[in-house]
Amino acid sequence: MTLTSFGPANLIKRSPETHPLTWRLRDDAEPVWFDEYQAKNGYAAARKAFADMAQDDIVQTVKDAGLKGRGGAGFPTGVKWGLMPKDESINIRYLLCNADEMEPNTWKDRMLMEQLPHLLIEGMLISARALKTYRGYIFLRGEYTTAAKHLNRAVEEAKAAGLLGKNILGSGFDFELFVHTGAGRYICGEETALINSLEGRRANPRSKPPFPAAVGVWGKPTCVNNVETLCNVPAIIADGVDWYKSLAREGSEDMGTKLMGFSGKVKNPGLWELPFGVTARELFEDYAGGMRDGYTLKAWQPGGAGTGFLLPEHLDAQMYAGGIGKVGTRMGTGLAMAVDNTVNMVSLLRNMEQFFARESCGFCTPCRDGLPWSVKLLMALENGEGREGDIETLLGLVGFLGPGKTFCAHAPGAVEPLGSAIKYFRSEFEAGIAPTSAAVPPLARPIVVGA
Repeated sequence: MTLTSFGPANLIKRSPETHPLTWRLRDDAEPVWFDEYQAKNGYAAARKAFADMAQDDIVQTVKDAGLKGRGGAGFPTGVKWGLMPKDESINIRYLLCNADEMEPNTWKDRMLMEQLPHLLIEGMLISARALKTYRGYIFLRGEYTTAAKHLNRAVEEAKAAGLLGKNILGSGFDFELFVHTGAGRYICGEETALINSLEGRRANPRSKPPFPAAVGVWGKPTCVNNVETLCNVPAIIADGVDWYKSLAREGSEDMGTKLMGFSGKVKNPGLWELPFGVTARELFEDYAGGMRDGYTLKAWQPGGAGTGFLLPEHLDAQMYAGGIGKVGTRMGTGLAMAVDNTVNMVSLLRNMEQFFARESCGFCTPCRDGLPWSVKLLMALENGEGREGDIETLLGLVGFLGPGKTFCAHAPGAVEPLGSAIKYFRSEFEAGIAPTSAAVPPLARPIVVGA
């Protein structure tokens, strides 16, 4: 897998008009540092925002463009920005970049930070101006050591150019930016758990309301946005709302482009910037090249381990939130995974649920106890030691850990692939039930703590 695999040359012709996120990338995959970035029209959007736009106009422009969060939830960015307080007496506000990219099968933000660090800095600078935040943090996954090195260098370059620090571009506006590496917890991708971790606390999600826009880092108004989300801001400011909306395919309710990818046993695994509304079949066949010789597509996930499985007949779905929603799951991060015909779904789900159980913060009972319970049942089915009623128990857990049943979205995301796998491949789960097993009533099988 390469972070610079952008598909067949005849399909990819990156330009500022069609690829606002990736057109500046170098063919040798080396970082685009300050001088080259500026030569490629870098920081022009920031200069425009500071010289020609009122702060509220920046917020309204992003809102009108229809930019939505690219981390998986898809919340409208301009609406989120609008939640920040208008009271001018509140002079301490924070902007946080969620770069804790720990979703399995997702590496889009890593590519942006390693190869285009100044694009993220420019996006944060414009966002800070709009939100009146005086300090920003890039909360970075601890394992992303190369990204940390490149971001820190880019921050120093921006400081030296007068684009970070005091009185930026003579505007009287101050903005400091820091790179903060996390300790490696999946739950830190939840914005309030990220805030707790940044404060030096245990990474547990917070009760909402109050939302971070009112009470965030150290009790102050805070806005949290994903890396890819912030990287879209400069192009919107530079080229306008109508242009940005025109990038998406007809039928898509999401605007602009999206970093999408395909992994698994495909011929050309990689990452591409494509318009919202492209079909999953185009992504799979034209860009990823279909399955390798000797393998067939059994199932696929559209956007990370926390999204439901789909079948080959679902490949005609359009890649945007509503398009994937029509076939029964979520788009998530937009980086798909192909499951080939050699994979046993019970083993795959056992592996996934082990990950999610380990990464639970343990704060609420359904997640803390329910996910290990699912692992025990899946291990039994995987080893041919399952009992009658185990599948019904798993489906019961899918319901008990679903949306609105737990403190945050960790458990609902964890059980979504489990429910879909049983729906489409129930026979593989049934094959794990021992022939002489006694029936067990649903949800009656106990968990042995520490076993």
